Amino acid sequence: MADKAPQKSDAPFASRLDPTKEGLSKEQLHFIRQVELEQWKKKTAKLRTRNVVTGLAIGALVLGIYGYTFYSVSQERIMDELDEEAKRARLQGPKTGAN
Repeated sequence: MADKAPQKSDAPFASRLDPTKEGLSKEQLHFIRQVELEQWKKKTAKLRTRNVVTGLAIGALVLGIYGYTFYSVSQERIMDELDEEAKRARLQGPKTGAN
């Protein structure tokens, strides 16, 4: 059973037509244009969905980085601590005319 080859058909299957070279009627050209338009709509809808998802993902990434940066900077107290240390050192140091 597995060694049987499928029979070949003489019917053309999905052969390409060049509308400029073939002698097609106006109805056939109109039908071709309608089918191409439907295929184009289908492709653009899929592409639009993909673009929206990609845009939302990039936007979420940017907002996440932006939020994390603000959060980490607000937690950073190193400069405040250094300023406090410098102020204490000035107050505890010897008093001279330059101070």
